[in-house]
Order: sequence, then structure tokens, then C-alpha cells
Amino acid sequence: MRILRIAMAQIDLLVGDIAGNMRRITSMIKEAKKAGADLVVFPELAVTGYPPEDLLLKPRFIADNQHALAELARECAGIVAVVGYVGQGSMLKETMPPPSVVSADRHELYNAAAIMADQRCVATYCKRLLPNYGVFDEGRYFHPGRTLPLLNLHGITLGVNICEDIWFPDGPTRIQAMAGAEVIVNINASPFHIGKSRFREQMLATRARENGIIVTYTNTVGGQDELIFDGNSVIVDQDGEVVARAKAFEEDLLVADLNVEGVTRSRLVHGRKKNLTGKSAGLIERITVEIPVQVETRPPVDRHLEPVLGELEEVYKGLVLGVRDYVRKNGFEKVVIGLSGGVDSALTAAVAVDALGAANVMGVFMPSPYTSKESVEDVADLSERLVIECRTISITGLFEAYLHALARAFQGKPTDTTEENLQARIRGNILMAFSNKFGHMVLTTGNKSEMSVGYATLYGDMAGGFAVIKDVPKTMVYALARLRNRQGATPVIPKRILDRPPTAELKPNQKDEDSLPPYSVLDPILKSYVEEDRSVEEIVAIGFDRDMVMRVVRLVDQSEYKRRQAPVGIKITHRGLGRDRRMPITNGYRNS
Repeated sequence: MRILRIAMAQIDLLVGDIAGNMRRITSMIKEAKKAGADLVVFPELAVTGYPPEDLLLKPRFIADNQHALAELARECAGIVAVVGYVGQGSMLKETMPPPSVVSADRHELYNAAAIMADQRCVATYCKRLLPNYGVFDEGRYFHPGRTLPLLNLHGITLGVNICEDIWFPDGPTRIQAMAGAEVIVNINASPFHIGKSRFREQMLATRARENGIIVTYTNTVGGQDELIFDGNSVIVDQDGEVVARAKAFEEDLLVADLNVEGVTRSRLVHGRKKNLTGKSAGLIERITVEIPVQVETRPPVDRHLEPVLGELEEVYKGLVLGVRDYVRKNGFEKVVIGLSGGVDSALTAAVAVDALGAANVMGVFMPSPYTSKESVEDVADLSERLVIECRTISITGLFEAYLHALARAFQGKPTDTTEENLQARIRGNILMAFSNKFGHMVLTTGNKSEMSVGYATLYGDMAGGFAVIKDVPKTMVYALARLRNRQGATPVIPKRILDRPPTAELKPNQKDEDSLPPYSVLDPILKSYVEEDRSVEEIVAIGFDRDMVMRVVRLVDQSEYKRRQAPVGIKITHRGLGRDRRMPITNGYRNS
């Protein structure tokens, strides 16, 4: 029986922290050795972290990444390691084309995977399919690879490829399988959005079945600016069955024994194996590695199959991970949040407490002349339930001082949103003062519905360091709050916060629906327009009132300048507000 023991290191990396990332990788290599693994696999660009963006334009950064990889090779004795790093053309045999077509630039960069054994790098695979859509900019930095190394380890043939390479039926996976690969080792930095892990597994099952191969998919985990990586590393057998799955939104070392005999049987039954000919055959580079193995003496490992999370649960866990990593990786310990008595700030506070601990979360309640008695009581109740410190600072005197200072300039002008925005901006100043004085990061509390239509105050409630629920529609905010209340012994968000109509409380008897359509109507329109790029006519055809759709679309288009100045926030939907959706601010195109 041919058995390969693989250890898939799903680790949380920090972009640019090459030394720290190397310590994490080295630690996992040691753990994999203890587990008796033949092969240990790390995520895409593990040495540098993903995505390194314009750090890749710094020659010193590239050199440091390569020196670190050389040092890491010394740890690879008695085990084979696949590690993602940045390859450079002049240093890679894999990337050098025939002399007749050599590029004038001998320093091309590659999204690469080093295959290391016997304390050296024995081969390098360079990513062939470079994503350049959505949040991805790999075409800006990298060149596609040219060859496909196949590794023979204990008589088992492995093909290594990277992330996007496995998503396409006619991509590298197919060529490697036709050349004899029995196991595909795919390394990834695949960002999260709702439902993506399930979609990934369906794709991997298809790729495994159509090629009659075992697919191992090692993903990174953690937060990087607006991106979160969910982990969920997985192994799919030749029949498309998930046989092992790592944890979601947590570090994990997934160790599994791969029985490759099943691949042989499957290919015999289905007649899948074919011989490569022509140009594709010339892409294959074969490497054989032998390391000591004690198959007879090592006990089998238990099957590790973590459950699949529901959509709301995965979003909540993703928000918690995103806050924890953004705050910690940027050198902060504590956060401050403006609490209003509404559901947005309540959910933000709950996420922050779960991410950082109650002792590291401070609330600031800033009542105005329009703040209701219910809001005063609900903020106190929320703070007590979450066990967080909450300071109360009335803005009434400051607001009156502003009105007095502006009275002559505004004489004869009616009261409007100017006076409302003054209150929001006073609160923003107070929160930033707390940030400056105590060194806490300000977490903003605006949701995707508000940010989409500009129902937010520039330099007011938009002021801060990180926008936790920036990509969470208002209707989902309520669903997440109720989910959080079902966890633990007692609900942490008071019921009245969930039951009261949403209001900014910036004028008497104000309700959000005075300015916006009901969120149950607004959110589907926004999803159609912002995330799915549907036209006004298409949205109306779904069943929405034309005037309402036109109004919402106009608000979205007019608010781009606000969003461009908003703090970065966690992406959880298919298309978030940020680097995922890049609209011009100065824009003459109209959707009507």
C-alpha cells in the first residue's frame, strides 16, 4: 500500500514580517516532523505574507525573502517542504526560457513555490495563472511560470501548483495529471467572502473527479487590511469526496495519510490516464526525492474533518478574526467605540470584545439634546452585559457653542442636515481625542447599507481607524446580533436595541426611514446595483419601484467621494466597498 503522510500548515502570517513568518514556518516544520509527515505544505507567499503589494517593488524586500528561504532549507532534513515565496527570474532555472526568447529583464518576479528536501531547494514551481480582478493585482507584479515540475516521493508522483492554477479545467492541474501526477499539492491565499468555502470545495471535487487525482488545498488564515483568509484547508480524494478539513478562521496543522492506491484503481476503472504529447510534454520537469520513512512503525492518524460553518457563523467569526489581526498586527492593544444605543455600535462592540477581550474595549457614550432615555438605558445595559468600561461625555454644551459661533454666518438659513452633521463631527473629534490620549484605535460602526448611500458623516461617524461592519448590510447586522445573542449563557445585546426602529437621533423623533427606504427594501436594491452591477431597468424588472431604484442609484453614485475617504473595513461579501469596487469619483455616467 502506498501511503503519503502530508501535513498542511494553515498559518496566520504578517505581510512584510519575513523574520516572524520564518519563525512560524520553522515551528510548523518541527511539528510536522513530530507527526511523522513525509511532506509539509505552507500557503501561497508564506515567506512574505499575502498580498505584499508594492513591497514587491523594493529590491531589498525581494532579496530578504530569498535569503530567508535559503535559511529555511536547512530545516528540511528528513522531510519535504513546499513553501510559497517570491521568485526572481535571474535566480530560477524554472523561469529561464530558451536563449532565443530571453527577456531583456532578467529580474522578473514570480509567485513561486519552493520544493525543498535534503536541506536544499530541489525545484521551484511558478504560478502560471495570475488573477487580476476583484481584490487581486498579480498581473501588476508577477510573470507567469513556464514549466511544471513533478515530484516523485516514495514512488508517489506529486504535482505542485498555486491557487488560481486549480480553478480552471484546462489549467496546470490537467497537464500534471496527464503527465502522471497522483496528488496535487495546491497552495493558496484565498480571501473569504460569504459562501466561498463551499464553492471552493465544489470546484475542488470537480477537479479531483475529472482528473482522477487527490487534491490537497492548503489555505492561509488571518486578516490583512480589508481581507480575511478563512483557512478551511481541505483534502479531496479522487472520487470528489472531502476526506479531511482544517478549522475555519483559526490556525491548524492538518495531518492526513493519503492512500494513493485509490487513484490507481480509479484510473484503471475510468481510463483517465493519458500520455502527454507535443508542447505540453515539454513543460514537465521530473524530480525524485528520497527521505527516510517508517511507514510500518508510525501509527495511522485520525481523520480530521471539521464541520462546515453556516453563513452567519462564518461571517461573525470572520469579523472577529479581522478585528483581532488588524488591531494587533498594527501595534494596538485596545480600541474605543462610540456607543449610541443602536444595533450597529452594539454589534461592533460585541465583535471587539470577542476579538480582543473586554478589558481592551472602551465605549464612549456622547448624548446630545436629541438622545432618548431609551438610548441612555440601553448603552448602560450593553456595557454591563459586555463588561466593558464606558465613559459618558455630553456633547450638548459643545453643540450649543458651535451653533452660537455659527449663528451670524448662518443667519436666515433654515436648520437642516448641517446641524445634524455638527453633532456627528463633535463625536468624531471626541473619539479621536481618546485615541490620541490613550493610544486606542477607533473602530467605526457604519454598515454597508449606510456607506453605500452616503448615510454617514464625513469626519464624523466615519472618523476612525477600522470599519468593522463596513461590508455588512443592515439586515445582516440584525441577524448577526441575534446570532451572537444565541451564543453563551445570556444575550449580550439588549432586546430593545434589536426591537427599536433604527435612528441617528440627530433631531427630534428622527428615524432612518425618514431618509431611506426600509432596509428590507434598500438592501436587495443595493446588492443588485453594487455587488451584481445590474442596471436600473434590470432592478425594476425584479419588482422594485422605479423612482425608489433611481433614488438609491443616485445616492450610491453621489457618495463615492465619501467612501474613498472612509477607513478600511472587513470584506465579507462577494463585492465589498473598497479595493473590490473601484469607481471613479468624478464620473459623468448615469445609469438612467
